[in-house]
Amino acid sequence: MVHHMYFLLLITLAGLHGTAHAVDYDVTNNAGTSAGGVRFDNDIGAEYSRQTLISATDFIRRLFQQNTAADGKSVQKISLVIENMSGVAYARNDVIHVSADYIAGYSGDVKREITGVLYHETTHVWQWNGNGQAPVGLTEGIADYVRLKAGYDPSHWVQAGQGDRWDQGYDVTARFLDYLNGLRDGFVAELNSKLRDGYSATYFVDLLGKNVDQLWTEYKAKYAN
Repeated sequence: MVHHMYFLLLITLAGLHGTAHAVDYDVTNNAGTSAGGVRFDNDIGAEYSRQTLISATDFIRRLFQQNTAADGKSVQKISLVIENMSGVAYARNDVIHVSADYIAGYSGDVKREITGVLYHETTHVWQWNGNGQAPVGLTEGIADYVRLKAGYDPSHWVQAGQGDRWDQGYDVTARFLDYLNGLRDGFVAELNSKLRDGYSATYFVDLLGKNVDQLWTEYKAKYAN
């Protein structure tokens, strides 16, 4: 009987944590001896980046309230590639690409900045996007919301209440989502869950009782002064 209960406990723990722990993570620096490649090795490092991917995954799944493997995506491997390219970073097919050029040119604390970038891009691996129907500004805003809640928001981000549209994306939408989550604790997690199968503007009404345009107006009014 004791052995049977212990076996059930192992199954339960595997169900709660199996998805995060079953993922493989690898980091490759393809930028060679370029300025960004060298700075990545010296100031950030492959092992630190790998641990960040692991920590980000754990943080994201907790923030999204994905307590069992069935609640989230099935991801076998997340890869990070540092390469000479323009821009900052992007994620595609569970592979995160980060610009060595950006690393080379960043003037502040590059380790903290890239940590934030990795939290954002790892969110794209795990989040739902309404089967491609959700506004890009919303999915990017959720990714920056995760970065915000993890404490890696950079100083150049907009302040609460700033922005032109709720779905403007990135920091603008992240600040708005933070406000909405304050109205209903767990709102972002519930919204992400709804995005598993599709997208509808009625999700905001379902969760908060008001349409998103009204919520945006109230948000702007709150921070008007």
